[in-house]
Amino acid sequence: MSFVVGIVIAMGCMLGGFASVGGKLSVLWQPSEFIVICGSALGTFIVANPLSTIKDSGKAILEAIKGSVPKKRDYLDVLGLLYVLMRELRGNARNELEGQIDSPKDSELFQRFPKVLADKDMTAFICDYCRLILIGNARTHEIEALMDEEIQTISRDKMKAYQALTSVADGLPALGIVAAVLGIIKAMGSLDQSPELLGELIGAALVGTFAGIFMSYGLAGPLAHKIKVTREKKCRLYIIIKQTLLAFMNGAMPLIALEHGRKTISAYDRPSIDDVENETMNGGSEAAKAA
Repeated sequence: MSFVVGIVIAMGCMLGGFASVGGKLSVLWQPSEFIVICGSALGTFIVANPLSTIKDSGKAILEAIKGSVPKKRDYLDVLGLLYVLMRELRGNARNELEGQIDSPKDSELFQRFPKVLADKDMTAFICDYCRLILIGNARTHEIEALMDEEIQTISRDKMKAYQALTSVADGLPALGIVAAVLGIIKAMGSLDQSPELLGELIGAALVGTFAGIFMSYGLAGPLAHKIKVTREKKCRLYIIIKQTLLAFMNGAMPLIALEHGRKTISAYDRPSIDDVENETMNGGSEAAKAA
């Protein structure tokens, strides 16, 4: 919602300011200039990126526009699932939990947290390291190094959409100049026409420069930054999982291990310790009651 509000304000102030000094808004409507700029930007975007990044960029744009960042409920779901798993790891035989980790979509434990289960990458991350804990031969510092490497890889993959859109934003001003130059070339071919017509052609050409700069700094650039912020917050969930499981491997009780994970959440979004206790120990959720 904030993205839409920001774009409306930017467009309104830009068009309103132009109209307030006597500019005619109809002059800014130059379809050919926009076709050159947007078409060239799309083409270079497709050339520069593999299909997987192109698809992920569309997904990332939707996430950014919708503001799909983890909220308090999402953090509590992750912590709740980790608590249930750590309780099971401490109290049950290996074969009782192994089946649920091997097939989380069929697991009663994971089905209590459908939003976590819907994220296949995060579910696989949790299951992989719970499986290593079950094996029992892994050293904590080795697991930490492995987690760091995997989280770095995940973050790098998640940031590809941001990098791709940033490249487009950086190129839009130059593509605007290309569109303007093509317009000037057209105007130069009409020097035998009336000054009024030449003025219209030159004005139309300059719209290309304006459009390229505005789309870069007013649309594509802010959208790319929004994608970065959104994806960074999503990746933060992996840090929570990492710190919680490492604390558990080092001998912390499940509730204490959760506190290690909770402390890595931004202060703006962090649930209180009472919220976590209600979620896990005092029946604050279906998962806590079952545990």
